Amino acid sequence: MNEAYDVVVVGGGAAGLSGAVALSRARRSVLVVDAGEPRNAPSGHVHDYLGREGATPTELLTDGHAELADYGGELVAGRVTDAAKDGEGFVVTVATPGDTVAVRARRLLVTTGLVDELPDVPGLAERFGTDVLHCPYCHGWEVRGRAVGILATGPAAWHQAELWRQWTECVVVLRHRAESPDARQAERLAARGIHVVDGPVVAVESAEDRLTGVRLASGELVALDALVVGTRMTARAELLECLGLSTVPVEFAGQVVGSRVPSDPTGATDVPGVWVAGNVADPAAQVVVAAAAGLRAGATINADLVEADTRDAVEAYREQTRTMFEQDAWEDRYRARPTLWSGNPNAQLVAEAASLTPGRALDVGSGEGADAIWLAARGWQVTGTDISTVALARAAEHARAAGEETAGRLTWSHTDLREAPPAPGSFDLVTAQFMHLPTDPRRALFAALADAVAPGGTLLIVGHHPRDKRDGGGPGVFLDMMYTPEQVAADLDPAMWQIHAETRARTLPNGETLHDAVVVAQRK
Repeated sequence: MNEAYDVVVVGGGAAGLSGAVALSRARRSVLVVDAGEPRNAPSGHVHDYLGREGATPTELLTDGHAELADYGGELVAGRVTDAAKDGEGFVVTVATPGDTVAVRARRLLVTTGLVDELPDVPGLAERFGTDVLHCPYCHGWEVRGRAVGILATGPAAWHQAELWRQWTECVVVLRHRAESPDARQAERLAARGIHVVDGPVVAVESAEDRLTGVRLASGELVALDALVVGTRMTARAELLECLGLSTVPVEFAGQVVGSRVPSDPTGATDVPGVWVAGNVADPAAQVVVAAAAGLRAGATINADLVEADTRDAVEAYREQTRTMFEQDAWEDRYRARPTLWSGNPNAQLVAEAASLTPGRALDVGSGEGADAIWLAARGWQVTGTDISTVALARAAEHARAAGEETAGRLTWSHTDLREAPPAPGSFDLVTAQFMHLPTDPRRALFAALADAVAPGGTLLIVGHHPRDKRDGGGPGVFLDMMYTPEQVAADLDPAMWQIHAETRARTLPNGETLHDAVVVAQRK
């Protein structure tokens, strides 16, 4: 076992395995802890399960184990002895034959089933699941047309008798210790040819591994081929009680026939993070219904985890984006390496500005100065701005290395243009190369940069195109901070600008091809 899982499933029957397989197929880490006590173990076969009709309970579980393993789920034979809340998750104590360990689980799916409590009649328990039966949909076909007795333990017996009458014409009710039917019920039984036999049943008798009948206290033997009992279906809820959940009684025809753990239709309980499925929540569920409930619970748990994963990702994203654009983050980034950029001017700047008449230029986010120095060498009076003092110091050093004349055309400004935007109409060229910010601050900054362009001047914006991120590559920039040229162009008024927007491919020295979003706009 690992130390932690997305989901621990307690109980390895149809509900638990179905939920576990669904979760494993959703790429969740899943541990199934199975105590090996399936409710249907005494039964010879599973029925009414489309595609699995007649399979033995063991065959169904064996196939479920293989499917779970195929998708990376884990199964351990053991028992969960305790579970406790730990933040949004749980600490689960798992006792196996060789060890007891604690594992963490983000969510719990409890499918511990129920215990069929049988009437205390000698010889009855030994035949349960063979010819002592409880469900006509599970066993009715196999005893069709045979002599079937209903052992009455309460008012539900009359309903059982009417129901089993569909499978056989020979139905008798053994009144045992139940009240006599009222006049209305006696009429219904008589109309269907169902006989009522008075007297307590003191033994279930069998010979040669088959039921032969029941012995009454009077000594009479009532010959039968099968005996139907109404079990008291008690939810295995000890673990859930550790988590603060309680069972509620299940009633039928005014008789308490069992207990269950309440949940919503998806299996979610009142304890956040805990789901139930199968007979622990629905005592009447057959195998196929339990499996369906497990699937639904598994799918809902996965959706709940997706919501939690997204919430955590958003919080981390907000924190990272809150700090990554501030001065301290950029100072640390520049200090970490002696040179952060190549020292060459950006290709799209060279392509667009080479033919422009020099004037006043603003280089936004000038970094170590390559773009600003390239412009100054061609006669531009350049203001290079950046929020990093380390970057500006390197830029000034590179400018001095470029020569006195070039350096004399450069002004370096430690400015955050989000807070101190440039004066309107003050530059003939405003260039922002790969300036990536969250959408709203980026749009506000680009609007301020557009306002800073003088009539007849040029606005040049270049950024990483989101298609590179979409295709699985691209730079380490968050997707929502990338932009297409069309998105940038849409914020410019065509009445004021002559706009050219396009996506351009660019090949890196390592052979990788990236795509730049390029907007060139001339103010009218």
